Amino acid sequence: MVGIIDYNAGNIRSVARALTAIGASFSVAKTPQELSAASRLIFPGVGDAAYAMAQLKKSGFDSFLRDKVQACVPILGICLGSQIIFDYSEEGDTECLGLVPGTIRHFNSVWTEAQRSGRKIPHMGWNDVAFSGAQSASDPILAGIADRTDFYFVHSYCICPCDSGVVLGTAEYGCAVPAVLRSGSVWALQFHPEKSGAPGLRMLQNFIREDAQLSGEVQEAAC
Repeated sequence: MVGIIDYNAGNIRSVARALTAIGASFSVAKTPQELSAASRLIFPGVGDAAYAMAQLKKSGFDSFLRDKVQACVPILGICLGSQIIFDYSEEGDTECLGLVPGTIRHFNSVWTEAQRSGRKIPHMGWNDVAFSGAQSASDPILAGIADRTDFYFVHSYCICPCDSGVVLGTAEYGCAVPAVLRSGSVWALQFHPEKSGAPGLRMLQNFIREDAQLSGEVQEAAC
């Protein structure tokens, strides 16, 4: 079963509509207990990092997600959910989940003066994503997705992983913006696949493939 984590900070309705469109069976839950048997988890998010972390702690989903990572359960973070899986966010000076080493920085903290010139924050709209590295060529979530495919972005903060090797794809917006990442059983998408048309639906479909396929690949990745 695919579980969608509803912690009062996620774009739940759009994700649910997208999963319905591809014929997926899923459950939306507000408590960890309801998702204890989920074979994979989707962790969406919009809004403020500090508020989102407060909601995760209040519901118990913070420790639930850490336990699921230890158990190698496939997890897909979307937008804010792709950011607060890291250690720390400048947004609200927030300690995050620490599932993957790295920080989240505002574009103004990342850009040089030249990179900042003429660019608006948030980074909003369609942007192509370039896939790079040996891992991206074989990663199951990218199956059937062409290099330089456009996806829909809305964000003001940039993922800065400690290990650049977890980055599968980047978008260009003043600098190379990590857009698709994978660490063990955790995938992260800075864009909104549920708002990105057919390629986004294909990516979601890749994530929810039959358990036997994806679970095997997770184990091979030494989760």
